[in-house]
Amino acid sequence: MRPFTTIAPPPMARLIEALVKLPGIGPKTASRLAFYLLRAPEEEVMALAEALRNLKQQTRLCEICFHITDESPCAICRDERRDHGLICVVEEPLDVLAIERTGEYTGVYHVLHGVISPMDGVGPEDLRIRELVERVRREAPREVILATNPSLEGENTAVYIHRLLAPLGVRVTRLARGLPVGGDLDYADEITLVRALQGRQEM
Repeated sequence: MRPFTTIAPPPMARLIEALVKLPGIGPKTASRLAFYLLRAPEEEVMALAEALRNLKQQTRLCEICFHITDESPCAICRDERRDHGLICVVEEPLDVLAIERTGEYTGVYHVLHGVISPMDGVGPEDLRIRELVERVRREAPREVILATNPSLEGENTAVYIHRLLAPLGVRVTRLARGLPVGGDLDYADEITLVRALQGRQEM
């Protein structure tokens, strides 16, 4: 059977090919989305197109924590009510959203934008680790929480960062083991995340 994109009109085929590149979207789902957009009111489709354009044009990384923001420093880093002596280190911006949903964490963040993964060609120099070390030297926080995911890559990244931070005299902790091994923070429920934060341990 020929793939649908070979018999679809070129505009439809190009949209399906673009949607398939998104994580978790296969050819069938991409085709359904494309047909939905084709039938949707024009203003709805134009609003989606505008939102995508704004996403690329109006977002940037925070100059302090490297979370996604439309204004740098981001709202969390600017918030004087947050505990700036407590830095939570996460892999991705989605992890910030997951922890913020708990409503329990009052510190600030540092986003690495990945983990050390030699198999994927990702080394420490590809992440925001150097910036984290410089930030700890500059701000001298009382505690750094390593909240990388409980995967092999996440654990190795946490150990690597701990080795760099230990000589600086800062307290370094790790999330408790309430999180399932191999799980991602952004999939964990709020109660599990709260318990993991509250039960964090010294590294």
